[in-house]
Amino acid sequence: MKKKLLATLLTAAMTATLLAGCGGSGSAAEAPAAAPAEAPAAAEEAAPAEEAAPAEEAAPAEEAAPAEEATANAGDNDKLTGTQFEGTTAKEAYNFAVDVKSFQSTYWQAALKGMDMAAEELGITYDAHGPNSESDIADQVNMLNADITSKPAGIGLAACDTTSVLDSLQDAKDAGIPVVCFDTGVADAPAGSVVATVATDNTQAGEVAAENMHEALKDVIAKADKQVRIGEINQDATALNIQQRGLGFINKMIGLLKADGKKVAVVGNEFYVNAAEGADGDEASADVVIEVAVPAQTTVELCTTEASTILSKEDTIGVFGSNQTAAEGLLAANSNLNLLGSDAAAGEVIGVGFDAGSVIKGAIKDGTMYGAVTQSPLMMGYYALYALTKAANGEQVSDLPTNGYWYNKDNIDDPEIAPNLYD
Repeated sequence: MKKKLLATLLTAAMTATLLAGCGGSGSAAEAPAAAPAEAPAAAEEAAPAEEAAPAEEAAPAEEAAPAEEATANAGDNDKLTGTQFEGTTAKEAYNFAVDVKSFQSTYWQAALKGMDMAAEELGITYDAHGPNSESDIADQVNMLNADITSKPAGIGLAACDTTSVLDSLQDAKDAGIPVVCFDTGVADAPAGSVVATVATDNTQAGEVAAENMHEALKDVIAKADKQVRIGEINQDATALNIQQRGLGFINKMIGLLKADGKKVAVVGNEFYVNAAEGADGDEASADVVIEVAVPAQTTVELCTTEASTILSKEDTIGVFGSNQTAAEGLLAANSNLNLLGSDAAAGEVIGVGFDAGSVIKGAIKDGTMYGAVTQSPLMMGYYALYALTKAANGEQVSDLPTNGYWYNKDNIDDPEIAPNLYD
């Protein structure tokens, strides 16, 4: 089939992520057009509402493959071999509801393409909905409630705010509708309301960012005769995946720096300061200060403001942007300050990003950004629909954690990395 070649190309890249299984389903839906060129698309966050795509629902791009053809292909799919997905077929031509965080972001468009692949293989369909911005929490909750009322075979959910969907998840459970969360887990979900979560191991992904930034900065820190600063721009302090990723970076960096014999203090956003593990707490006497900033809303513009504040401090030697929006905000701030680069010894500030997009990839290729960590939104969407299908079949499903991968200008085009790097 047309999309099977693309799916096969991704096999090698995702082999390492097949740590556990989920369930199965499939359908074809196409997201609205990407954000305008003048407003960079966000990795997990849409552009401001006034620039957002007006559509709330992604129309199916093409008909799903016939059920008998999908069944034949599901059995010999290399991506499913050795997982709980292996041999999964749809007992019926299911239709699922999918609620993404927004349609403006290329990240979510990549996730929907993964769903298209699964839908074609399984002979199922899905209807995708999403608010204009990831900050439009109430809009997403209304869409989720409308989906529950329509009684689909299952619901795929990437929650903008995990606390806002708790009542809806209970309603879905009461209605007998299985819910698979993808990208973002809901830690406090009512028991049994979420049958599986397909998401990046965000703690691991944040640790990867810290390890690589530390490698670039350790000599500078060792030779420093005064306090130095490492910044972190986080999308928010409420979504579980961003909390885990931000703390993964902070806690790993603290551990690495303390192993180097340095005192570390964490300042800034209250949540991350209180949740950090192993910090010394005294900013005045710290050798390294980790400063954490969270914008009032998740937009490139507000992330740019936060990044500018940290970059402008003379003791700043590195900054981590914890998602595409934050990383693009960091790069936008640098366009005026011209401080980022890949040579810490020469006094350049080391910038590390997360996710992909043309802005981040271009900055890595030209050396402005040191590197970034990528997820695979395409494969998260793919496995989420398989999880839904398996759950709709009445079969047991379990969580699927997927890894984050480091990339820089040296490996950005490698075959195991490139398929994950959407534009």
